[in-house]
Amino acid sequence: MAVELNNLVAALRDELQQYGEMLARLDEQQDHVLRRASEDLIHNVDAVQAHATVMENARRHREAAQREAAVAHGLPVKAAFSELLEKIPSDYRGLVSALVQENNELLVRVQQRLRQNHLLLARSLELMQNFLATLIPPVGPATYSNAGNMSPRASLSHPLLEALG
Repeated sequence: MAVELNNLVAALRDELQQYGEMLARLDEQQDHVLRRASEDLIHNVDAVQAHATVMENARRHREAAQREAAVAHGLPVKAAFSELLEKIPSDYRGLVSALVQENNELLVRVQQRLRQNHLLLARSLELMQNFLATLIPPVGPATYSNAGNMSPRASLSHPLLEALG
């Protein structure tokens, strides 16, 4: 029983660390966008995507450790943490409870930062598209595809420099 609880605590700590690292990467991403550091942003996006896989693996490992601890304490495999907390020894209860709470709080912060960055990146892209449209005005009306996406408009038949020339 102690082995399963130690594994659960280690998995919760690892998951917490991965959420913290993701939050740091997302903060860095936001900074790159605000500084208009496109090269750094490209590398950061790759790092965020790679770390999302690491974070998902940590979550799965924690879920497996949670299931093992539940079974070791006579609970169903899919027992919630609240049920598990009632069954584990009191000397583990405070630690596990605190780690679960910290993980939940950090996960909420990661989700908030993801939404913020998504909006910031979408707005940056919109501004760039508007800027490009002023340099190279589209020819023809905008249309939508069957999937509901805006179809690319036909561009000028002459490159910009020839049009200026």
